[in-house]
Amino acid sequence: MANILLIYIVILFFSIFVHNGVEMALCACGARLRLLPTELSTGGSKLLQALPSGLQYADSKVPFEYPYREDSHPVKEHLEELLAQSMLHLQREGVLPAESEIGIQLERTRSPEHGEFASNLAMVLAKDAGMPPRELAQAIIERTPKSRQVERMEVAGPGFINFYLQTCAFTGVIKDALRQRENYGQLVRVGLNRVTLEYVSANPTGPLHVGHGRGAAYGASLANILVAAGYEIQREYYVNDNGRQMDILAVCVWLRYLELCGEIISFPDNGYRGDYIYDIARLVRVEHGDKWRFTRLAVEEGLPLSPQAGGEGETYLDALIAKARELLGDEGYLVFFNTALNNILDDIKDDLADFGVVFDKWFSERDLEESGSVQHAIDRLGKNGYLYEKDGATWFKATELGDEKDRVVIRENGRTTYFASDIAYFLNKLERGFKRAVYIFGADHHGYVARLQAAARGLGEDPDRLEILLVQFAVLFRFGEKVAMSTRSGQFITLRELREEVSTDAARFFYVMRSHDQHLDFDLDLAKSRSNENPVFYIQYAHARICSVFRNLLDMDQRHNEAIGEVALDLLTQDHEFQLMRNISKFPETIDSAARLRAPHMLAHYLHSLATDLHSYYNAHQFLVEDENLRNARLNLVLATKMVLSKGLGILGVSAPEEM
Repeated sequence: MANILLIYIVILFFSIFVHNGVEMALCACGARLRLLPTELSTGGSKLLQALPSGLQYADSKVPFEYPYREDSHPVKEHLEELLAQSMLHLQREGVLPAESEIGIQLERTRSPEHGEFASNLAMVLAKDAGMPPRELAQAIIERTPKSRQVERMEVAGPGFINFYLQTCAFTGVIKDALRQRENYGQLVRVGLNRVTLEYVSANPTGPLHVGHGRGAAYGASLANILVAAGYEIQREYYVNDNGRQMDILAVCVWLRYLELCGEIISFPDNGYRGDYIYDIARLVRVEHGDKWRFTRLAVEEGLPLSPQAGGEGETYLDALIAKARELLGDEGYLVFFNTALNNILDDIKDDLADFGVVFDKWFSERDLEESGSVQHAIDRLGKNGYLYEKDGATWFKATELGDEKDRVVIRENGRTTYFASDIAYFLNKLERGFKRAVYIFGADHHGYVARLQAAARGLGEDPDRLEILLVQFAVLFRFGEKVAMSTRSGQFITLRELREEVSTDAARFFYVMRSHDQHLDFDLDLAKSRSNENPVFYIQYAHARICSVFRNLLDMDQRHNEAIGEVALDLLTQDHEFQLMRNISKFPETIDSAARLRAPHMLAHYLHSLATDLHSYYNAHQFLVEDENLRNARLNLVLATKMVLSKGLGILGVSAPEEM
């Protein structure tokens, strides 16, 4: 009998789809009808296998029932699937044209008085249906399958459809969270999801400072969010170990080395002047002694006037570089170049690791040049007709492809430009099999957007495979006053100093509290405080409070029985409990939204909201009550809360302490 029923259901479904010529695919947040082939995500909406048992349409003339799956989907996705079924029937009945492209849109309401979710679907489709929005909304409701999770649906305002949920829809969230444990909120994304994410990529010419810290925290948090959202991510740091800035660094180390040897040479104002340059110079002198010492007379012979003597700074600096190469030769020059590079790069790696930022690949610009990748990219631009010669240089026709001006890729002296390396690096990413290349730059790199998009077009690649996110500056405040910094003079606060002052947890969280495209005022005093005004302390304290509840339970010689708690979840009837369950259910949605919008601050705000709900619940109710059923139900609820707090903090690179 069961087999006959199954065959009947399959035939019935097949006949509906064939009769109406409905093509079906599924999109990121639910279903799209006359659904266009697209990327599956968010667990993949499995319309034909994920609806609850006993499901039948409000219109009793449609006698459908569907099999029930124990592994329930997030509530929002489930409601989207119900609406998708309604759309299929409206198309089958001719109320909606079969060719209509229907994107299911469902949003949280601002107040539970208007239900938990609302859809504007009727207003969007009213023109296609030739019906007033409210009338179409009622038709959608009548054809929406009944679900044990939905109490009722109502038409509101000009044609919104509001969903009011049953208690089981809330308690089911706790079941899902405890069954899935650390996988709760983890989304599944099928399709073109291999992404390379590049961030920080500071020139290895000095230690990381607080400006780099924001890009590091944002990039690492975004990478973790994208992984949670189902993307395959490679975290990459581009090492600018080639070109003029590295030559300037090597020469500055050499000049400080000569100074340590007793030779005082006019030091360029536009060189690297931090104390760390002396530290590197000392390393060279310890290993090589005076081997690379030259007299002041030998160094300054033939040099133009220094800036101190009225000369031009850049000209003097370039002449110093040429003089260093001449006197030191390849061997000596590489001693200073490589010692500076390796010392600073090792320091950067250690600093980032201590900040919880680890990369899958450190990509060398020198390797890009030496492997022929730069010439390969230039040749491709030429093959596509986007190069021309002018004044002895080779130019890229960037203006034809959306940039504000054409760009040099090969200088008059035959050396390729930084921009040529940027083009080659982008092409290299695509040739390594990544479907999208995401760059995280400082706000001062805004000009790179148009030029790299032009480069993508010139290479014959889709510019949409390139994504550039600009991170605004962070300004430190202490005692209400702005902390002055200058990287030119070497007077700046390093990332390491910031971590030591406020802690890694506070730094990671404060950096992502605001949207990356907004300026950030970083209050050092607030970050160090142990008060509820400090958001990271407030959230961590919520986690620690829950841990204390379970310690108290052990002190009472009792145990938490999750099975009893699951059966008794219907006893959770307090407003604080519903609010906490409602917020826990938003975690997968928050991950999805934060990934799509590249917005870690959304997760930071969500965690603060969840912590607020927990603190309110903790202050209003006892958890360790005598009633065994209620006690275990409440413990299930706060355990699920603890798990979400811990996972969310971990994604942002913040610890979840058990005691504070």
